Amino acid sequence: MQEVLKERLVETLEDLKGEGFDYLDKITAVDYSTYIEAVYMLHNLSKGDEEIVKVKLQVPNPSLPTITGVFKAADWYERELAEMFGISILGRHVKKLLLEEWNGSEPPLLKSFQWGKDYKKRD
Repeated sequence: MQEVLKERLVETLEDLKGEGFDYLDKITAVDYSTYIEAVYMLHNLSKGDEEIVKVKLQVPNPSLPTITGVFKAADWYERELAEMFGISILGRHVKKLLLEEWNGSEPPLLKSFQWGKDYKKRD
């Protein structure tokens, strides 16, 4: 596992891909209230190795560079980060698809989100 600055994320993932970590298993995030941590899970399928890359993001207004140029599979994961955690993905426009009709004031996977207060059922 390694922690990197967001400014080095793309370079780090390119390096790992060059080392054989050519399968992006998933990207997710964890809200620690004072910061959000993005987590990238990669695999080297030929060796059976796994590598985890973490990036600590400031709140409010967390942001990350897109990695779709390194791993095309990142597309949907980046949409999830944007819609569910409110993370801006720099270098691409993320159109709402997962929460197309969402009318909540907070992204639903943040600890600050409160059902009933931040989300009102549509009539």
